[in-house]
Amino acid sequence: MLENTSSTRALPWFARPAARSWTCAPAPAEVRDFHAALPGYAPTPLRELPSLAAELAVGRVFVKDESSRLGLPAFKALGASWAIHRALAEQAARHPSTAPATLISATDGNHGRAVARSARLLGRHAHIFVPRGVHPAAVAAIESEGADITRVPGSYDDAVRQAADAAEAAADAVLIQDTAWPGYETIPGWIVEGYSTLCVEMDEQLAAAGATAPGLVAVPVGVGSLAQAVVTHYRSRPCAPAPAPALLSVEPEAAACVIDSLKRGEPVSVITGHTAMAGLNCGTPSSIAWPCLHGGLDAAVAVTDAASARAAADLAELGVSSGPCGAAALAGVRAALTGKDAEERRAALGLGPASVVVLLSTEGTDANPHSAVDR
Repeated sequence: MLENTSSTRALPWFARPAARSWTCAPAPAEVRDFHAALPGYAPTPLRELPSLAAELAVGRVFVKDESSRLGLPAFKALGASWAIHRALAEQAARHPSTAPATLISATDGNHGRAVARSARLLGRHAHIFVPRGVHPAAVAAIESEGADITRVPGSYDDAVRQAADAAEAAADAVLIQDTAWPGYETIPGWIVEGYSTLCVEMDEQLAAAGATAPGLVAVPVGVGSLAQAVVTHYRSRPCAPAPAPALLSVEPEAAACVIDSLKRGEPVSVITGHTAMAGLNCGTPSSIAWPCLHGGLDAAVAVTDAASARAAADLAELGVSSGPCGAAALAGVRAALTGKDAEERRAALGLGPASVVVLLSTEGTDANPHSAVDR
């Protein structure tokens, strides 16, 4: 295991190259077919950015642009739609006459809006719990879907606890939460399955672009559900003759629960601070994500709000709409591949001058409307 221990300001970094040999079961194949049948479905773009490849001294750089997914400005609709479909189908099979009328969730922005949108389209009610620090415009967007909002004067973890309590107390509600804990893991697992469509699209798009298999995939991380989906996708299939890709998680320095957990070798909770990367401001890894993160992530890095803001501005100049969370992927790769000890980090990731790098830009600017002052 490699850890940055520079006497100057150390880059929050953790690497474990043995992760490339870890394996797991794949996501269900029918998820993509479900999404493809939804009104408005289309694969989101995979954009090649040669200037970033030159900057990072790699062969090709692609950005998976999730700024418009099923009519919403972030990838979260993939997980919410599949999980709600599965949850309502299971409920109908067990209790045909008592289908839940209310979908409850906690959110720091994008997941809550995705739940509220799905509820509206299905003729259901949504009740969303929102922690402090979520931009008022993001809250208003959730309300615009017809959802009731409960503002929680605490952290994301506090909002999750309140949402779970509300769902347990209601007779006609189901909790659609994108993080898991012991005793609540089935629905979060369906949400993770929903994200697999994004990875399948990337495979098809890279092949269409004539690209080799990715050498590195960078994933913004909150509780780790999207990273779990990415790890599952790449660690569940043989990669020979090409080597397995390195998988890098990126999170805010103010909420670095995954990197702290990886360093400890067990899931830990951290006290979170303020960050413009509101969708990543989570203090505890998901219980079902943790085994995948611990086993299948090659490396983890934490970045500052300033680095994320710079990355978002640079992506905008290149024609990619990316909010602070989405731009974290570029900020993390820059931190890993440049600066002091960069050659050691490149070696840990197995990258060379011909490597293909994929950045997951998980949201557009409309998803997280922090202003320059907020940052």
